[in-house]
Amino acid sequence: MSEPTSTSATAAATHLNAHIFAVSAALVGVCITVIGLFRIIVRSQHVDSVADNILAIDALLFLTACFFSYLGLRAPTDQSSRRRERVADVFFLAALTLMAVVGILIAYEVV
Repeated sequence: MSEPTSTSATAAATHLNAHIFAVSAALVGVCITVIGLFRIIVRSQHVDSVADNILAIDALLFLTACFFSYLGLRAPTDQSSRRRERVADVFFLAALTLMAVVGILIAYEVV
């Protein structure tokens, strides 16, 4: 197998940054929607939950991932693009993990 060229590495980094950017932005909207749904449930059934507070933190983590991936797309050099991509990737994976934890909390608090 041949070693990837600088151009293909740059294209792959741009491709990953674009995916993280799009998915993170969508998941910020998902978090905010679920927070709104939780507020409706809290008012109608008088249920107290910490999941909506954790989802607010989760939305901020996704927003941070989105921000760093955007900076990676706009980076002037390949090295700074890759560095920002790694930061965005860490925030994205942390937010996904937290979202899974919130899903478990929701499943056991509502049922």
